[in-house]
Amino acid sequence: MDDMRLGLLLNAISPSIGGVLVRGEKGTAKTTTVRALSALLPQVVTVPGCRFSCDPAAPDPTCPDGPHADGPGEARPARMAELPVGASEDRLVGALDIERALGEGVKAFEPGLLAAAHRGVLYVDEVNLLGDHLVDSLLDAAATGVSSVEREGVSVRHASRFLLVGTMNPEEGELRPQLLDRFGLTVEVAASREPDERVEVVRRRLAFDEDPAAFAAKWSAEEETLRERIAAARALLPSVRLGDGALRRIAAVCAGFEVDGMRADIVTARTASALAAWAGRTDVLTEDVRQAALLSLPHRRRRNPFDAPGLDEDKLDEILNSFEDDEPEPDPEGPDDDGPGDGGPEGGGPDGGGQQPPQDGPGSDGTPDVPQQRQEPAESGTGPESGSESAEAPEGSPATGEAPEAPAVAASAPFRTRRLDVPGLGEGADGRRSRARTAHGRTTGSRRPRGALSRLHLAATVQAAAPHQRARGRSGPGLLVRRDDLRESVREGREGNLVLFVVDASGSMAARKRMSAVKGAVLSLLLDAYQRRDKIGMITFRGAGAEVALPPTSSVDAGAARLEKLPTGGRTPLAAGLLRAHEVLRVERLRDPSRRPLLVVVTDGRATGGPEPLVRAARAARLLAGEGTASVVVDCEQGPVRLGLAAELGRELRGPVVTLDELRADSISALVHTVRTTHTRRAA
Repeated sequence: MDDMRLGLLLNAISPSIGGVLVRGEKGTAKTTTVRALSALLPQVVTVPGCRFSCDPAAPDPTCPDGPHADGPGEARPARMAELPVGASEDRLVGALDIERALGEGVKAFEPGLLAAAHRGVLYVDEVNLLGDHLVDSLLDAAATGVSSVEREGVSVRHASRFLLVGTMNPEEGELRPQLLDRFGLTVEVAASREPDERVEVVRRRLAFDEDPAAFAAKWSAEEETLRERIAAARALLPSVRLGDGALRRIAAVCAGFEVDGMRADIVTARTASALAAWAGRTDVLTEDVRQAALLSLPHRRRRNPFDAPGLDEDKLDEILNSFEDDEPEPDPEGPDDDGPGDGGPEGGGPDGGGQQPPQDGPGSDGTPDVPQQRQEPAESGTGPESGSESAEAPEGSPATGEAPEAPAVAASAPFRTRRLDVPGLGEGADGRRSRARTAHGRTTGSRRPRGALSRLHLAATVQAAAPHQRARGRSGPGLLVRRDDLRESVREGREGNLVLFVVDASGSMAARKRMSAVKGAVLSLLLDAYQRRDKIGMITFRGAGAEVALPPTSSVDAGAARLEKLPTGGRTPLAAGLLRAHEVLRVERLRDPSRRPLLVVVTDGRATGGPEPLVRAARAARLLAGEGTASVVVDCEQGPVRLGLAAELGRELRGPVVTLDELRADSISALVHTVRTTHTRRAA
């Protein structure tokens, strides 16, 4: 946990670093550690009675509670505001009483979490699951330091500068790139594998449960020491010298790792200065730059969601060692070695972090985790290298009736795909795929408010109130508005869907390295699903049946990992794959009824194994179509001689059929394919 503790402490010393993103597996005390930070922060002096925590030395001129008179301030502990994943936009930015604003001309504003977090900490647990509408508001406040609420000409603005801390489990999906870049530092955490350390964790937890007050008293002296050291580092920070040599090292490291923009350079410089202050020095050393880079760059070098986070430390050392040793000598009067940190990258105390945990999977050497196209060996079960393009693997051998399993092949390079939509108008979670009624988007109508009014439709409200003005005794220029007159806007935007892939991994798909192209297409659709904020799932069928390779999740990189290891071979139980998809969708409708599914069947349409395999596959397809499941078939059949079985499957599913070439957005022969509902098909 050293990296996480160090990242939080550095932000406590220098809030301008921009916060911390903590990535790690479940049950690693991420939330517990973050919540402990507020107790270590120095107290905040505010204007008495101000709900927006204005500084009495420099009050916010736009504060809704202002203007503030001169006078002494009052000290209080720094706050930590927690933003729930399911919060509304009004809960985050604040709510304006529009009825009073229209009827009385009064700005009656109820502050939100952005006001509560001003000059404190805003903590978002499961930040990767945060809705787009909240992310947009959070980005605006983090970028400008100001929160704005606009409602039909009525505007409220107040200062909102906070330390942003987020925690997430990467298995549940990744962050939007814009929000990811807003976090100054990122750290990876994992549970200790050392039995002695795990025993100590359990022992302390049980001691706290038995007597929380006694446990807190036991550690109060150490916390006070840590609090004093943070205050001392804050006081020393303005005196830290960031020389040209350190700046050149920072610039060389950021350029060497090809990070986007200049924010990485600025954050690394601020982090290196905070590290020097934490170590009690006034000069930034190479070790500070190295440790700062390990904290500030891993999440900025990712190019797509399949890239593994991390930094190649050998490359980092090579860049830093290319500079002459012209840095100043460390201050011999620095903190004692037994204090909390020595500023060095190898320290074993709370600031001995900065070392990125070893990456077990691909990408640990800094290379992307996207399977790259490579020369493949000849595969068992494939046709001869010469011959027609339609040469297929044998579906079964006389001895066993099964084609031998071929090893997993790498996916071809991903490409930009055309958007496949679910028809109709949904009401699911905000996303970027299908049309839906959402809290954001273009206004398409009005209705009576359901609950608290947040999206006033001004024209409809005036139209509803106008006929009653004489009966209400209106005598002045104002408009008399009653609660029954209020109308809220009905808006149309885009929703995220559940994209369920049903992938044919049978022996027929292994012919002529076809599976490499198929995996490339599925990988491209996974990337498209990530960008459109979808959930994804994957079912594969081969041999004797079908299996759920990936239950529905928001983690597309998990889907890419499962796809990379997918072997091929055996018969083609198409009916089993469709029936398993039907069962998965049935369960998901119970869990999340508002999220509409899109079934993507990737196959050549062949079905073998058992009696009448094509008939059973058609029956399973009609079962899905009868329940209104939107489907699309990606036809993988190639060569001059084609059986057209995928087209038959598409007709049974009542969905369109696209070839691998038509799936590409930049293909000349590509067509715009929209999934059709049963009603549309029958009407045609």
